[in-house]
Amino acid sequence: MTQPALILASASPRRRELLSQLGVAYTCQPADIDESVIAGETPRDYVARMAREKAAVVFSANEGKQPVLAADTSVVVDKDILGKPRDHFDGLAMLARLSGRTHTVMTSICLQTNAAVICEVISTEVTFTGLDRATCEAYLATDEPWDKAGGYGIQGLGGAFVSVIEGSYSNVVGLPLCETWRLLANHGIPTSLDQAPGEGR
Repeated sequence: MTQPALILASASPRRRELLSQLGVAYTCQPADIDESVIAGETPRDYVARMAREKAAVVFSANEGKQPVLAADTSVVVDKDILGKPRDHFDGLAMLARLSGRTHTVMTSICLQTNAAVICEVISTEVTFTGLDRATCEAYLATDEPWDKAGGYGIQGLGGAFVSVIEGSYSNVVGLPLCETWRLLANHGIPTSLDQAPGEGR
Protein backbone atom coordinates (compact mmCIF):
# COMPACT_ATOMS: atom_id res chain seq x y z
CA MET A 1 0.00 0.00 0.00
CA THR A 2 1.33 3.44 -0.96
CA GLN A 3 2.43 5.56 1.99
CA PRO A 4 0.34 8.78 2.02
CA ALA A 5 2.42 11.74 0.87
CA LEU A 6 0.33 14.32 2.70
CA ILE A 7 -2.79 15.06 4.72
CA LEU A 8 -5.72 16.91 3.16
CA ALA A 9 -7.24 19.15 5.85
CA SER A 10 -10.76 18.95 4.41
CA ALA A 11 -13.94 16.90 4.53
CA SER A 12 -15.07 18.17 1.11
CA PRO A 13 -15.81 15.35 -1.34
CA ARG A 14 -15.11 17.76 -4.21
CA ARG A 15 -11.60 18.51 -2.94
CA ARG A 16 -10.92 14.82 -2.38
CA GLU A 17 -12.00 14.03 -5.92
CA LEU A 18 -9.86 16.80 -7.43
CA LEU A 19 -6.78 15.87 -5.41
CA SER A 20 -7.27 12.25 -6.43
CA GLN A 21 -7.22 13.35 -10.07
CA LEU A 22 -3.59 14.37 -9.53
CA GLY A 23 -2.78 10.88 -8.30
CA VAL A 24 -1.62 12.05 -4.88
CA ALA A 25 -1.49 9.52 -2.05
CA TYR A 26 -3.18 11.25 0.89
CA THR A 27 -5.36 10.89 3.94
CA CYS A 28 -8.15 13.25 5.06
CA GLN A 29 -8.32 15.03 8.38
CA PRO A 30 -10.78 17.94 8.56
CA ALA A 31 -9.81 20.96 10.64
CA ASP A 32 -12.17 22.28 13.28
CA ILE A 33 -11.66 26.05 13.37
CA ASP A 34 -13.68 29.22 13.93
CA GLU A 35 -14.65 30.39 10.43
CA SER A 36 -15.99 33.80 11.49
CA VAL A 37 -14.95 36.81 9.43
CA ILE A 38 -12.90 39.41 11.33
CA ALA A 39 -14.27 42.96 11.14
CA GLY A 40 -12.65 44.83 8.26
CA GLU A 41 -11.12 41.67 6.78
CA THR A 42 -11.09 41.54 2.97
CA PRO A 43 -12.39 38.41 1.25
CA ARG A 44 -8.88 37.66 -0.05
CA ASP A 45 -7.38 37.95 3.43
CA TYR A 46 -10.21 35.85 4.86
CA VAL A 47 -9.77 32.84 2.55
CA ALA A 48 -5.99 33.00 3.00
CA ARG A 49 -6.34 33.04 6.79
CA MET A 50 -8.84 30.18 6.76
CA ALA A 51 -6.59 27.93 4.66
CA ARG A 52 -3.55 28.83 6.74
CA GLU A 53 -5.35 28.12 10.04
CA LYS A 54 -6.74 24.81 8.79
CA ALA A 55 -3.28 23.69 7.73
CA ALA A 56 -1.73 24.78 11.03
CA VAL A 57 -4.29 22.96 13.19
CA VAL A 58 -3.91 19.65 11.35
CA PHE A 59 -0.11 19.97 11.06
CA SER A 60 0.14 20.53 14.81
CA ALA A 61 -2.23 17.66 15.59
CA ASN A 62 0.07 15.34 13.64
CA GLU A 63 3.23 16.77 15.24
CA GLY A 64 4.54 17.84 11.86
CA LYS A 65 5.07 14.26 10.71
CA GLN A 66 3.47 14.87 7.29
CA PRO A 67 2.89 17.85 5.02
CA VAL A 68 -0.65 19.25 5.17
CA LEU A 69 -2.65 20.74 2.30
CA ALA A 70 -5.62 22.96 3.19
CA ALA A 71 -7.99 25.05 1.13
CA ASP A 72 -10.83 27.48 1.62
CA THR A 73 -13.31 28.75 -0.98
CA SER A 74 -15.57 31.80 -0.82
CA VAL A 75 -18.04 33.33 -3.22
CA VAL A 76 -17.72 37.12 -3.26
CA VAL A 77 -20.26 39.61 -4.56
CA ASP A 78 -20.31 43.36 -3.82
CA LYS A 79 -17.24 42.69 -1.60
CA ASP A 80 -19.43 40.48 0.62
CA ILE A 81 -18.49 36.88 1.39
CA LEU A 82 -21.29 34.41 0.73
CA GLY A 83 -20.85 31.30 2.83
CA LYS A 84 -23.03 28.22 2.90
CA PRO A 85 -26.78 28.96 3.08
CA ARG A 86 -28.12 28.86 6.63
CA ASP A 87 -31.68 28.08 5.56
CA HIS A 88 -34.09 28.28 2.63
CA PHE A 89 -34.51 32.04 2.76
CA ASP A 90 -30.77 32.61 2.99
CA GLY A 91 -30.26 30.37 -0.05
CA LEU A 92 -32.96 32.22 -1.95
CA ALA A 93 -31.34 35.57 -1.14
CA MET A 94 -27.95 34.32 -2.32
CA LEU A 95 -29.27 33.12 -5.65
CA ALA A 96 -31.15 36.40 -6.12
CA ARG A 97 -27.90 38.35 -5.58
CA LEU A 98 -26.01 36.18 -8.06
CA SER A 99 -28.75 36.21 -10.72
CA GLY A 100 -27.74 37.94 -13.96
CA ARG A 101 -24.44 39.17 -12.48
CA THR A 102 -20.74 38.40 -12.29
CA HIS A 103 -19.24 37.30 -8.99
CA THR A 104 -15.79 36.18 -7.89
CA VAL A 105 -14.89 32.78 -6.50
CA MET A 106 -11.71 32.85 -4.40
CA THR A 107 -9.90 29.74 -3.23
CA SER A 108 -6.83 29.83 -1.04
CA ILE A 109 -4.56 26.79 -1.02
CA CYS A 110 -2.00 26.39 1.74
CA LEU A 111 0.74 23.78 2.08
CA GLN A 112 2.48 23.46 5.43
CA THR A 113 5.66 21.42 5.75
CA ASN A 114 8.48 21.36 8.27
CA ALA A 115 10.35 23.77 6.03
CA ALA A 116 7.71 26.35 5.12
CA VAL A 117 4.10 27.52 4.95
CA ILE A 118 3.11 28.47 1.40
CA CYS A 119 -0.27 30.02 0.60
CA GLU A 120 -1.76 31.20 -2.69
CA VAL A 121 -5.12 32.76 -3.55
CA ILE A 122 -6.71 32.02 -6.94
CA SER A 123 -9.68 33.98 -8.29
CA THR A 124 -12.22 33.07 -10.97
CA GLU A 125 -14.93 35.33 -12.39
CA VAL A 126 -18.30 33.61 -12.82
CA THR A 127 -21.35 35.12 -14.55
CA PHE A 128 -24.86 33.82 -13.90
CA THR A 129 -27.75 33.95 -16.29
CA GLY A 130 -30.93 35.56 -14.98
CA LEU A 131 -32.85 33.34 -12.54
CA ASP A 132 -36.54 33.62 -11.77
CA ARG A 133 -38.07 32.75 -8.42
CA ALA A 134 -39.47 29.41 -9.63
CA THR A 135 -36.04 28.28 -10.85
CA CYS A 136 -34.42 29.25 -7.56
CA GLU A 137 -37.09 27.41 -5.59
CA ALA A 138 -36.65 24.29 -7.74
CA TYR A 139 -32.90 24.34 -7.18
CA LEU A 140 -33.25 24.85 -3.44
CA ALA A 141 -35.56 21.83 -3.33
CA THR A 142 -32.54 19.65 -4.23
CA ASP A 143 -29.75 18.58 -1.88
CA GLU A 144 -27.07 20.37 -3.88
CA PRO A 145 -26.88 23.96 -2.54
CA TRP A 146 -26.64 23.39 1.19
CA ASP A 147 -22.98 22.53 1.76
CA LYS A 148 -21.57 24.90 -0.85
CA ALA A 149 -20.28 28.46 -0.64
CA GLY A 150 -22.64 30.82 -2.43
CA GLY A 151 -25.40 28.23 -2.40
CA TYR A 152 -24.60 26.55 -5.72
CA GLY A 153 -22.42 23.80 -7.17
CA ILE A 154 -20.93 24.48 -10.60
CA GLN A 155 -20.06 20.79 -11.03
CA GLY A 156 -23.71 19.78 -10.62
CA LEU A 157 -27.14 21.15 -11.51
CA GLY A 158 -25.97 24.66 -10.57
CA GLY A 159 -23.65 24.60 -13.57
CA ALA A 160 -26.72 25.34 -15.69
CA PHE A 161 -26.79 28.86 -14.20
CA VAL A 162 -23.27 29.74 -15.40
CA SER A 163 -23.19 31.60 -18.71
CA VAL A 164 -19.53 32.74 -18.60
CA ILE A 165 -16.48 31.68 -16.61
CA GLU A 166 -13.14 33.47 -16.70
CA GLY A 167 -10.35 31.56 -15.00
CA SER A 168 -9.97 28.16 -13.40
CA TYR A 169 -13.06 25.92 -13.39
CA SER A 170 -11.60 23.59 -10.73
CA ASN A 171 -11.04 26.66 -8.56
CA VAL A 172 -14.80 27.19 -8.46
CA VAL A 173 -15.31 23.54 -7.52
CA GLY A 174 -12.95 24.03 -4.57
CA LEU A 175 -9.36 23.14 -5.50
CA PRO A 176 -7.52 24.79 -8.42
CA LEU A 177 -5.75 21.86 -10.06
CA CYS A 178 -3.01 23.73 -11.93
CA GLU A 179 -1.87 25.76 -8.94
CA THR A 180 -2.18 22.78 -6.57
CA TRP A 181 -0.10 20.57 -8.85
CA ARG A 182 2.62 23.24 -9.13
CA LEU A 183 2.62 23.77 -5.36
CA LEU A 184 3.01 20.06 -4.64
CA ALA A 185 5.61 19.54 -7.38
CA ASN A 186 7.71 22.46 -6.12
CA HIS A 187 7.85 20.87 -2.65
CA GLY A 188 8.62 17.30 -3.61
CA ILE A 189 5.16 15.79 -3.13
CA PRO A 190 4.64 13.15 -5.85
CA THR A 191 1.72 13.10 -8.28
CA SER A 192 0.91 10.97 -11.32
CA LEU A 193 2.59 13.64 -13.46
CA ASP A 194 6.04 12.93 -12.06
CA GLN A 195 8.52 11.34 -14.42
CA ALA A 196 8.96 7.65 -13.70
CA PRO A 197 12.47 6.52 -12.70
CA GLY A 198 14.66 5.77 -15.70
CA GLU A 199 12.49 7.67 -18.15
CA GLY A 200 14.75 10.67 -18.61
CA ARG A 201 15.32 11.95 -22.12
